[in-house]
Amino acid sequence: MAKKEMRRPIESGCPDGFQYMHPVMVKNFGQWKWHDHPRPGVLRHVSENGDSIWTVRAGTQRILDVFTLRTLCDIGDEFADGHVRFTIRSNIEYMVDGEEKVNPLIDALESAGFVVGGTANSVAMIAHTQGWLHCDIPGTDASGVVKSMMDELIDEFRNCNMPNRVHITTSCCQINCGGQGDIAINVQHTKPPKINHDLVANVCERPSVVARCPVAAIRPAQVNGKPTLEVDEKKCICCGACYPPCPPMQINDPEHTKLAIWVGGNHSNARSKPSFQKLVASGIPNNPPRWPEATAIVKNILNTYKDDARDWERINDWIDRIGWSRFFELTGLPFTKYHIDHWRGSRKSLNSSTHIRF
Repeated sequence: MAKKEMRRPIESGCPDGFQYMHPVMVKNFGQWKWHDHPRPGVLRHVSENGDSIWTVRAGTQRILDVFTLRTLCDIGDEFADGHVRFTIRSNIEYMVDGEEKVNPLIDALESAGFVVGGTANSVAMIAHTQGWLHCDIPGTDASGVVKSMMDELIDEFRNCNMPNRVHITTSCCQINCGGQGDIAINVQHTKPPKINHDLVANVCERPSVVARCPVAAIRPAQVNGKPTLEVDEKKCICCGACYPPCPPMQINDPEHTKLAIWVGGNHSNARSKPSFQKLVASGIPNNPPRWPEATAIVKNILNTYKDDARDWERINDWIDRIGWSRFFELTGLPFTKYHIDHWRGSRKSLNSSTHIRF
């Protein structure tokens, strides 16, 4: 009896990256000797045997249409040996094996409307969360905030004028997906959800909604003889987690959905221990399509950091050196009692030393 053919494995996980690498990168894998930064948006890596690879980074948005993708790929086929990759902050990078190919590639990108930059001590592309493309919690679309802010910060992306690199993130809410950056722009819901009790029993799986609340502020209730839910507004942190499993708990509001800005923090163990960001501005109007109020605050923080920080200080290092009181003084942002942590574990985050900062 013929032996049955074994089931082929199901492809899962990340594909082998070597098949997409430039041949020079494959040849010299693990043998790079040094690298430098000839100009903004361009990196050069040199291997132990003298081979070099030049990387050109161009600013691209996270959500790309087919036409833009084809344009980028056509440029890669013509000017970059057909090899591209995307960075973790959604920028495209082209790899070429000769210096003579760099300038034609840059000219092609800029003539097509793309900006070359985002390397070294510049303001890198703002990373953002899913937005309305995928998620239903957002109070506004993070990609729109990114577009409006990067239009204002394009010169800081194109040039390397910052004391050190600056990473900015935007999040559509404060509880789910997001990222660590030097500056974070978050969308805040500031009022508890408004519940349509007539629809809850027909639409929502109530036990799941109760379990989803991170602070146990939702509990079952009866209204007009119908099973529904109620919210303890003293506990509610206005996060919006209840809305996806229960749309009748509407929390988005054109007036009470605001933006907040957090700065500092450290996600790694480099230079200092990991730490959380701190709130520096809240209640910023959610004012599409250009969000001028939020953009003005971010530019103010960046300009103050650029003027006052020492060379190679990240934003969190700068704030740790001068102290938060000096930060608010230099930026002119109002400091209120709501900036101070008041939950039961906040004592560990408060300054308890008499060391003078200068």
